[in-house]
Amino acid sequence: TTLIKRSTLLLSCLPIREILLLTNSPKPDAPVIFFKPTSTLLDAESPSPTIRVPRVFGGRINFEAELGVIIGRRAANVSPDQAMSYVSGYCLALDMTGMDFILNARPKGLPWCLGKGFDTSTPVSRFITREELPNPNDVRVWCDVNGVRKQDDSTAELIFPIAELISYTSRFMTLEENDLLLTGTPAGAGPVQAGDVIECGLGMDLVRMRCTVANEG
Repeated sequence: TTLIKRSTLLLSCLPIREILLLTNSPKPDAPVIFFKPTSTLLDAESPSPTIRVPRVFGGRINFEAELGVIIGRRAANVSPDQAMSYVSGYCLALDMTGMDFILNARPKGLPWCLGKGFDTSTPVSRFITREELPNPNDVRVWCDVNGVRKQDDSTAELIFPIAELISYTSRFMTLEENDLLLTGTPAGAGPVQAGDVIECGLGMDLVRMRCTVANEG
């Protein structure tokens, strides 16, 4: 079965530790949380899933492969010790980004939503049960572009573990059933353009998805 019946919001957080090392950045005190609208969802299990690049981005967007965490019941002010009991399952996701927009917005303190919230910018895999992924805190996330490996690392390297992400977010807003939390991306994220093919996966063969990139019609 495919992933989402009706997700009410999408959240994304910081990348893994390696990116901090590569950029010589200090560990942040807290996760960075932002919204993506549900209109960004693209069912990667559908025939020929296609990521559409908005014209305003000049034909180029960036890919970021991530583990997605799906909330199973209402969560408000939950502790890290309790947080994983609110998870119903997982998915593989791509967080596609208009990076030029983000690079312009970030130093000005402007919201990221227009760079993150375009249609088809969140391809998602089928639903992965908790039984299929008993240890989400140590699963390999990889991504190829046109057959070349670009990302390959473990969620063990996330700056903030999944339980901390859920707990932190639930202190500010109530998480509802089917909400999707994206957890962060490995090093190697980069640009793609029309004609490129993105293939990514979790673990060895737990789940894979393949999407093509095309310009907006």
